[in-house]
Amino acid sequence: MVNPLRRLYDWVLHWAETPYGVPALLVLAFAESSFFPVPPDVLLIALAVSIPSRAFWYALVCAVGSICGAYLGYAIGYFTWEAIGRPLVEFYHGQETMDWIRLQYETYGFWGVFVAALTPVPYKFFTIASGVFEFHLGTFTVASILGRGLRFFAVGTLIYFFGPPVKDLIDRRFNLMVVLFAILLVGGFVAIKWLL
Repeated sequence: MVNPLRRLYDWVLHWAETPYGVPALLVLAFAESSFFPVPPDVLLIALAVSIPSRAFWYALVCAVGSICGAYLGYAIGYFTWEAIGRPLVEFYHGQETMDWIRLQYETYGFWGVFVAALTPVPYKFFTIASGVFEFHLGTFTVASILGRGLRFFAVGTLIYFFGPPVKDLIDRRFNLMVVLFAILLVGGFVAIKWLL
Protein backbone atom coordinates (compact mmCIF):
# COMPACT_ATOMS: atom_id res chain seq x y z
CA MET A 1 0.00 0.00 0.00
CA VAL A 2 1.27 3.45 -0.93
CA ASN A 3 2.01 5.85 1.92
CA PRO A 4 -0.60 8.68 1.98
CA LEU A 5 2.16 11.30 2.18
CA ARG A 6 3.81 9.79 -0.90
CA ARG A 7 0.48 10.01 -2.76
CA LEU A 8 0.23 13.66 -1.75
CA TYR A 9 3.80 14.23 -2.93
CA ASP A 10 3.00 12.61 -6.29
CA TRP A 11 -0.17 14.68 -6.55
CA VAL A 12 1.87 17.87 -6.04
CA LEU A 13 4.38 16.75 -8.69
CA HIS A 14 1.67 16.07 -11.26
CA TRP A 15 0.91 19.82 -11.44
CA ALA A 16 4.24 20.36 -13.21
CA GLU A 17 2.82 18.47 -16.20
CA THR A 18 -0.27 20.66 -16.49
CA PRO A 19 -0.86 24.21 -17.75
CA TYR A 20 -1.68 25.11 -14.13
CA GLY A 21 1.81 24.49 -12.78
CA VAL A 22 2.60 28.12 -11.90
CA PRO A 23 -0.73 28.87 -10.14
CA ALA A 24 -0.39 25.52 -8.33
CA LEU A 25 3.13 26.51 -7.21
CA LEU A 26 1.82 29.82 -5.84
CA VAL A 27 -1.02 28.10 -3.95
CA LEU A 28 1.20 25.29 -2.68
CA ALA A 29 3.86 27.71 -1.41
CA PHE A 30 1.14 29.75 0.31
CA ALA A 31 -0.46 26.70 1.93
CA GLU A 32 2.81 25.11 3.06
CA SER A 33 3.72 28.17 5.10
CA SER A 34 0.67 27.73 7.27
CA PHE A 35 -0.81 24.21 7.12
CA PHE A 36 0.09 21.99 4.12
CA PRO A 37 2.64 19.16 4.67
CA VAL A 38 4.45 19.00 1.29
CA PRO A 39 7.17 21.64 0.74
CA PRO A 40 6.85 23.72 -2.45
CA ASP A 41 10.43 22.88 -3.43
CA VAL A 42 9.08 19.65 -4.96
CA LEU A 43 6.99 21.51 -7.55
CA LEU A 44 9.53 24.33 -7.91
CA ILE A 45 12.22 21.82 -8.89
CA ALA A 46 9.94 19.98 -11.32
CA LEU A 47 8.87 23.21 -13.05
CA ALA A 48 12.37 24.66 -13.17
CA VAL A 49 13.82 21.45 -14.61
CA SER A 50 11.13 21.42 -17.31
CA ILE A 51 12.11 24.97 -18.44
CA PRO A 52 15.45 25.97 -16.83
CA SER A 53 15.37 29.42 -18.46
CA ARG A 54 12.31 30.24 -16.29
CA ALA A 55 13.85 28.94 -13.04
CA PHE A 56 14.13 32.43 -11.51
CA TRP A 57 10.51 33.22 -12.36
CA TYR A 58 9.39 30.00 -10.65
CA ALA A 59 11.56 30.82 -7.63
CA LEU A 60 9.96 34.27 -7.38
CA VAL A 61 6.43 32.83 -7.59
CA CYS A 62 7.34 30.30 -4.91
CA ALA A 63 8.88 32.94 -2.62
CA VAL A 64 5.91 35.33 -2.98
CA GLY A 65 3.41 32.55 -2.26
CA SER A 66 5.38 31.35 0.74
CA ILE A 67 5.83 34.83 2.24
CA CYS A 68 2.13 35.63 1.81
CA GLY A 69 1.23 32.28 3.37
CA ALA A 70 3.49 33.09 6.30
CA TYR A 71 1.05 35.84 7.27
CA LEU A 72 -1.78 33.31 7.39
CA GLY A 73 0.36 31.15 9.70
CA TYR A 74 1.09 34.21 11.85
CA ALA A 75 -2.65 35.04 12.00
CA ILE A 76 -3.51 31.46 12.96
CA GLY A 77 -1.09 31.68 15.86
CA TYR A 78 -2.06 35.19 16.90
CA PHE A 79 -5.84 35.12 16.53
CA THR A 80 -6.90 31.46 16.55
CA TRP A 81 -4.27 29.51 18.49
CA GLU A 82 -6.70 27.50 20.61
CA ALA A 83 -9.26 26.85 17.85
CA ILE A 84 -6.96 26.20 14.86
CA GLY A 85 -3.27 26.57 15.73
CA ARG A 86 -2.99 24.10 18.59
CA PRO A 87 -4.96 21.33 16.77
CA LEU A 88 -2.83 21.88 13.66
CA VAL A 89 0.43 21.64 15.61
CA GLU A 90 -0.84 18.55 17.44
CA PHE A 91 -1.88 16.97 14.12
CA TYR A 92 1.75 17.25 12.97
CA HIS A 93 3.06 16.18 16.42
CA GLY A 94 4.88 19.50 16.64
CA GLN A 95 4.58 20.57 20.28
CA GLU A 96 8.25 19.83 20.96
CA THR A 97 9.12 21.87 17.87
CA MET A 98 7.01 24.75 19.20
CA ASP A 99 8.91 24.62 22.50
CA TRP A 100 12.20 24.65 20.60
CA ILE A 101 10.99 27.60 18.51
CA ARG A 102 10.17 29.58 21.67
CA LEU A 103 13.77 29.07 22.77
CA GLN A 104 15.06 30.21 19.36
CA TYR A 105 12.98 33.38 19.56
CA GLU A 106 14.14 34.15 23.06
CA THR A 107 17.77 33.43 22.18
CA TYR A 108 18.16 34.55 18.56
CA GLY A 109 15.07 36.61 17.62
CA PHE A 110 15.40 37.58 13.95
CA TRP A 111 17.96 34.86 13.24
CA GLY A 112 15.63 32.18 14.58
CA VAL A 113 12.95 33.11 12.00
CA PHE A 114 15.51 33.63 9.24
CA VAL A 115 17.11 30.22 9.68
CA ALA A 116 13.66 28.60 9.90
CA ALA A 117 12.66 30.27 6.64
CA LEU A 118 15.78 28.93 5.00
CA THR A 119 16.00 25.40 6.37
CA PRO A 120 13.90 22.24 5.98
CA VAL A 121 12.36 22.67 9.46
CA PRO A 122 8.60 22.92 8.74
CA TYR A 123 8.15 26.66 8.25
CA LYS A 124 4.47 26.47 9.24
CA PHE A 125 5.55 25.88 12.86
CA PHE A 126 7.60 29.07 12.83
CA THR A 127 4.88 31.16 11.23
CA ILE A 128 2.26 29.93 13.70
CA ALA A 129 4.68 30.27 16.62
CA SER A 130 5.50 33.83 15.54
CA GLY A 131 1.85 34.72 16.03
CA VAL A 132 1.52 32.82 19.30
CA PHE A 133 4.62 34.45 20.78
CA GLU A 134 3.71 37.86 19.26
CA PHE A 135 7.01 38.13 17.42
CA HIS A 136 7.46 41.63 15.95
CA LEU A 137 5.65 41.61 12.58
CA GLY A 138 8.22 43.81 10.81
CA THR A 139 11.11 41.60 11.89
CA PHE A 140 9.08 38.52 10.96
CA THR A 141 8.48 39.98 7.48
CA VAL A 142 12.15 40.82 6.83
CA ALA A 143 13.33 37.41 8.07
CA SER A 144 10.72 35.64 5.95
CA ILE A 145 11.56 37.58 2.80
CA LEU A 146 15.30 36.98 3.19
CA GLY A 147 15.05 33.36 4.29
CA ARG A 148 12.41 32.17 1.83
CA GLY A 149 13.93 34.23 -0.98
CA LEU A 150 17.39 32.76 -0.44
CA ARG A 151 16.03 29.24 -0.17
CA PHE A 152 13.96 29.25 -3.35
CA PHE A 153 16.37 31.34 -5.41
CA ALA A 154 19.21 28.99 -4.45
CA VAL A 155 17.21 26.12 -5.97
CA GLY A 156 16.34 28.22 -9.02
CA THR A 157 19.97 29.27 -9.51
CA LEU A 158 21.26 25.69 -9.34
CA ILE A 159 18.76 24.53 -11.92
CA TYR A 160 19.23 27.57 -14.16
CA PHE A 161 22.99 27.02 -14.41
CA PHE A 162 23.23 23.25 -14.15
CA GLY A 163 19.89 22.09 -15.57
CA PRO A 164 18.25 18.69 -15.09
CA PRO A 165 21.35 16.84 -13.75
CA VAL A 166 21.18 18.92 -10.57
CA LYS A 167 17.62 17.69 -9.90
CA ASP A 168 18.89 14.28 -8.76
CA LEU A 169 21.42 15.92 -6.44
CA ILE A 170 18.77 18.24 -4.96
CA ASP A 171 16.30 15.36 -4.56
CA ARG A 172 18.83 13.19 -2.76
CA ARG A 173 20.64 15.81 -0.66
CA PHE A 174 18.26 18.76 -0.38
CA ASN A 175 17.97 18.86 3.41
CA LEU A 176 21.72 18.45 3.89
CA MET A 177 22.48 21.17 1.33
CA VAL A 178 20.10 23.64 2.96
CA VAL A 179 21.40 22.97 6.47
CA LEU A 180 25.01 23.41 5.31
CA PHE A 181 24.12 26.61 3.47
CA ALA A 182 22.36 27.97 6.58
CA ILE A 183 25.35 27.10 8.78
CA LEU A 184 27.76 28.79 6.38
CA LEU A 185 25.54 31.85 6.04
CA VAL A 186 24.94 32.35 9.76
CA GLY A 187 28.58 31.48 10.48
CA GLY A 188 29.61 34.19 8.03
CA PHE A 189 27.48 36.79 9.80
CA VAL A 190 28.83 35.72 13.19
CA ALA A 191 32.40 35.93 11.88
CA ILE A 192 31.79 39.42 10.48
CA LYS A 193 30.24 40.57 13.76
CA TRP A 194 33.14 39.08 15.73
CA LEU A 195 35.77 40.65 13.47
CA LEU A 196 34.13 44.09 13.63
